[in-house]
Amino acid sequence: MLIQVVKSKIHRVKVTGAELNYIGSITIDEDLMDAANIIRGEKVQIVNNNNGERLETYAIPGPRNSGEITLNGAAARKVAKGDILILITYGTMDIEEAKTFQPNLVFPNEANNLLQ
Repeated sequence: MLIQVVKSKIHRVKVTGAELNYIGSITIDEDLMDAANIIRGEKVQIVNNNNGERLETYAIPGPRNSGEITLNGAAARKVAKGDILILITYGTMDIEEAKTFQPNLVFPNEANNLLQ
């Protein structure tokens, strides 16, 4: 049997932008993506701590060391600049692998979204 488990998490980042007229996705500082082991195009679940919204989209890299967290396209309607988000990705694996799997958990500086 295969199950889904947390693969990566970026905990408590601040929205820096919302671009409605864009093709979709979430732009994430590439340093944060690397630290969390998130790749370009990977599905990301977004949890908005400010309004309770949950949505899924895909990741695209933003400039390194920028702290950028921008929701693009329709997802931009689900956030406001300054909202605090948790970004989560999941992996599918068998139960035995899942028992020992260690996710990449990232806790950036909430003030500027940079790695500490």
